[in-house]
Amino acid sequence: QVQLVESGGGLVQPGGSLRLSCVASGFILDYYAIGWFRQAPGKEREGVSCISTRDDYTDYADSVQGRFTISRDNAKNTVYLQMNSLKPEDTAAYYCAAPILPTVQPTCDLSIYDYDHWGQGTQVTVSS
Repeated sequence: QVQLVESGGGLVQPGGSLRLSCVASGFILDYYAIGWFRQAPGKEREGVSCISTRDDYTDYADSVQGRFTISRDNAKNTVYLQMNSLKPEDTAAYYCAAPILPTVQPTCDLSIYDYDHWGQGTQVTVSS
């Protein structure tokens, strides 16, 4: 059974940092691009970052470019999202996601429609 479990969220002051983790089970992470998404109350879910299978292609939303870094450790079946210089507008539930089929293309994308397996989410709150 495919499962994604996020952790690492919490309450942090503006300018602070958090590192989110996404642990995958039930499939071999090496073969899948992984995306991070977030959803704030009253807003649609949006793409934050994604990483290709070979770790050589990443993409970021403009709003987080230069502040967030995505990485993966296939040996641990884990994808990370390092979030620095956090802002109040980063407050949201953060989700990782994987497509239903192994990723063939050497890239990734931030469309929610290309991902089928979702974790339960981890809450990030940025507030003083």
